[in-house]
Amino acid sequence: MAQRTIQGSERLASQIKSRRCELNLTIEEAATRAGVGTKTWCRYEAGESIRMDKCKGICKALNWSVLPEQEVETHDGISVQEYKHHEAWSPFLENAFGVRAAISFAAGSDLLLDHIEEDLSELASMPAGSHLGQLHVSWLCEDLPEQFMMHYDYDFLYQLKCTLQSMRKRANYGRSMTAHSVMEELLLYLCEEEASAFIELNDGINGFEEDDDSEEWVFDLLGDMDVVSFLYSDLYLDSDHPYHFLHWSDQQFYTDESN
Repeated sequence: MAQRTIQGSERLASQIKSRRCELNLTIEEAATRAGVGTKTWCRYEAGESIRMDKCKGICKALNWSVLPEQEVETHDGISVQEYKHHEAWSPFLENAFGVRAAISFAAGSDLLLDHIEEDLSELASMPAGSHLGQLHVSWLCEDLPEQFMMHYDYDFLYQLKCTLQSMRKRANYGRSMTAHSVMEELLLYLCEEEASAFIELNDGINGFEEDDDSEEWVFDLLGDMDVVSFLYSDLYLDSDHPYHFLHWSDQQFYTDESN
């Protein structure tokens, strides 16, 4: 696995802030250029760790080729054969959508599980009802739909973890990866988001040439883009809407199919 974070420091934080000011950028402008939230950018300037997949955005925002004092890492690419022995490798995804899809789920679910475990660990030491928005640092905070932030407590994260682990078992057994609930759709989408950055950081997949449709397997599998249209847009969802948080665990899709 590639290194996932760069250790923060007062020196690096100062360099980021100084460069932003030198370019006459507000925090909001820099964050927008980098593709992160203002809260996340403030963490960078406070000296906290930086996710590897966010480095490119920071460098783009500040017109740097690499972060100061960080050596350029070289990678040999991702080995398909190694991933075929992964516990979450899906023959179903490989046969239906190709190697890129199978690697995306295996690698993406690894990263996503790590994020969930880290946030569960921190929430476990906080009062009951505490949610992700209250954590000092959370990799999941900005990845999950904004409307339901206050619902993302320990119980929800534990359910998210159990659902993802169940999906990984389905993948390993070669069973269909069709999503039957909004939660499963969301997890597939987040796995692809995590995997895309991971694959790029590792200089791609050996013997596989990326094209414009490489990341579309999720929507091909889901049959639509509703998970994005409803959960990552400016729409407000009321409690009767099938994509409202209250219905994320409901078995709503393709329920007549065998697992």
